[in-house]
Amino acid sequence: MQQPARLQAGRPSRRPLHGVLLLDKPLGLSSNDALQRVKRLLLAQKAGHTGTLDPLATGVLPLCFGAATKFSGLHLHGSKRYVARMQLGVTTTTGDAEGDVVQTRDAVAPSPAQWQQVLQRMTGAIWQKPPMYAALKHQGRPLYAYARAGQTVQRPLRQIQIDSLQVEPTDDPLQWDLHVQCGAGTYIRVLAEDIGQALGHGAHLRALRRVATGGFTVEHSITEDQLRERVQQGAPLPWLPTSALLGDAPKVTLTPEQAGRFLTGARLRLAGPAAEPLAVWGSQPQAFLGMAKRVADELIALRLLSPIEIEQTLSQQEITA
Repeated sequence: MQQPARLQAGRPSRRPLHGVLLLDKPLGLSSNDALQRVKRLLLAQKAGHTGTLDPLATGVLPLCFGAATKFSGLHLHGSKRYVARMQLGVTTTTGDAEGDVVQTRDAVAPSPAQWQQVLQRMTGAIWQKPPMYAALKHQGRPLYAYARAGQTVQRPLRQIQIDSLQVEPTDDPLQWDLHVQCGAGTYIRVLAEDIGQALGHGAHLRALRRVATGGFTVEHSITEDQLRERVQQGAPLPWLPTSALLGDAPKVTLTPEQAGRFLTGARLRLAGPAAEPLAVWGSQPQAFLGMAKRVADELIALRLLSPIEIEQTLSQQEITA
């Protein structure tokens, strides 16, 4: 059963929650809108997400609560996997189906040889120009603010990494599904536009779904409707621990005396190979304490949970177990 929220001045009060929920973000909502809806549903005090999905996009969006927000940045630079539907022969102002049509061309389905040549060019370390409709900032303003005002600003090319790029035909010979595994900072809209340009047809995205970010996959995500149903029924929620944000980082377990000193930020003598990051745990009780690095047999704290966050996490685990 979920811990009931207390009433304060006739309203349920916000409560401290700690951990990660994998949301299958619906179509049409910004990442922040989706986050705020779940935060209100759970009456959570503090929450954030680990990277933006456009309103057009669906798929896995890790939501971090409480202490987990301290570690959310670890996933901003992780690998991503997407499935995107690309429309050949039509370009738009935004590079996706939300924009106005700029140009329509007669197009034909590319041959296997054409696809092979283009996909090879677009795989590996490549250069990409961020779109005008993006949250990146120029002189303190997001690019989309300039775009909405009808202005265009210079955007320097950025190097991105495309680890894997495959195409799959659909029932429409001018619509193709792209299967992309890429590094952080990749704009799939721009990738589709660049592929369309290389094929000589132009292109835009019709749909985009993120199927994985870091080690988190959409198969283990929950929709907002499913989440609301569980809350109404008082059923357990699929919480992941805050430590899940560290992935497969090596684990270090401290004695109670060491744990107490570590949580004050003190450096500890701890023999072992140099490593960063390390997931640091206490032994009594077994609890995640934070993240550290080891340099010259010295354990140096990088991010810490507070004692109250540790206590609340342990209580939450008991209630939801």
